[in-house]
Parts: sequence; structure tokens; C-alpha cells
Amino acid sequence: MKKFLKEFEKFIMRGNVIDMAVGVIVGAAFQGIVNSLVNDVISPLLGLIANTDLSYLVLTVRGVDIKYGSFLTAVINFLIMAFVIFLLVKGINKIAELGNRKDKEKKEEEPAKPSTKICPYCKSEIPADAVKCCHCTSDLEEPVSE
Repeated sequence: MKKFLKEFEKFIMRGNVIDMAVGVIVGAAFQGIVNSLVNDVISPLLGLIANTDLSYLVLTVRGVDIKYGSFLTAVINFLIMAFVIFLLVKGINKIAELGNRKDKEKKEEEPAKPSTKICPYCKSEIPADAVKCCHCTSDLEEPVSE
């Protein structure tokens, strides 16, 4: 049981789980804002145009109420949320693209360090960070370039 709790603690403390939890909380709060926008602003404006309140639009069939006004309100909520999420993802992708472009430019500007060098004593190829030649065992005091 102790091992299980340790694994669970490790899982919870990973950054991506905490980020996801924060995202869910912020998303729920944002949903409240969108609901208020639709219910308190957009629906009354549409109702003003249609001379009725959307939430009261009901179709009664054999005594059963089909509340299509509430459904229309839910569809409007969904479309607004989807549009806002689209804008957020588009913005995040643009920022990531700019970051990738800058990284690529930096990589192109910086010449790659050679992975090997030539020993000045025996002229053998050795690793660039070697301090002693593996062929002639000479001590290499300072970095030698090709």
C-alpha cells in the first residue's frame, strides 16, 4: 500500500498533471463567463430581434415539451467556447512557431563544434575534449583545433 501511495504521489506531483488541473479549473471558470455572455447578452439580443426570449421557445408535441430554445442557447455556448479555444490554440501555435524559428536561426548561426581533433604529436584523430592522446599517451594541455 505504501508503494502504491508513493507512486500516486509521484504521478500527482508531475508538472503535466498539475497543469491539466489548473487548465480544467480555468476552463470551468471561463465556461461561467461564456454562459453569462450567452444568457445575459446574446440571447436577449436575439430575442429582441425575434420578439421572444430564446429560453422560453418550446415545441409541445402530445403533451411533451421540446425546449429547443434551451438547445439553441447550448449550441451558441458551444460555438463561442469552440471559437475561443480555436483562437487560443492558434495563438499558442504561433508563439511556438516563432520560438522554433528563433531556435533554428540560432542553430544556423552557431557553427557546430567538431567532435574530434588531431593530436599535435602523433597526428591521430582523438575526441575533441581529450586531455591525453589515446594513441601516443601525450598530455594535451590546451585545446587543439583541426
